[in-house]
Amino acid sequence: MPTINHEIYIEAPVEVCFDLARNVDVHTETTGKTKERAVAGVTSGLMEKGDSVTWEAVHLGVKQKLTGKIIEMEKPHSFMDAMVKGAFHSFTHTHEFSSKGSGTVMKDRFVYKAPLGILGKIADKLFLEKYMTRFIAERAIELKKIAERTIEGQST
Repeated sequence: MPTINHEIYIEAPVEVCFDLARNVDVHTETTGKTKERAVAGVTSGLMEKGDSVTWEAVHLGVKQKLTGKIIEMEKPHSFMDAMVKGAFHSFTHTHEFSSKGSGTVMKDRFVYKAPLGILGKIADKLFLEKYMTRFIAERAIELKKIAERTIEGQST
């Protein structure tokens, strides 16, 4: 199955990054390009192990719904969500946070299987992997901005 790994350094404590990454409102803010919004399950605030959320978004020009569930959580170092229902055949997304200097290294590991058998494999090679890699990286950059702005606001 294809795997996307992304890593980013954030000048903010692990606890701040962990909470922002599992915050439904922040997720919505960091995915503005796809107009993501929570429409069922946990629709605001922090998600915990066992919680699920249904997202409505526009991906690749198509309005879609996807339901994900937090299946593992080790506060404040990691959590994993998995697709319960949606456009992919399956996926898991692991979020890891480790201290480095005065900040945090945030790692995303997205393991997925495209739908539609051989057609999905072709779509993956043509555009899906690139699209998902960019989506994860852009979301991480936005989360970094929010985290660092939050810490800046606390120190002034």
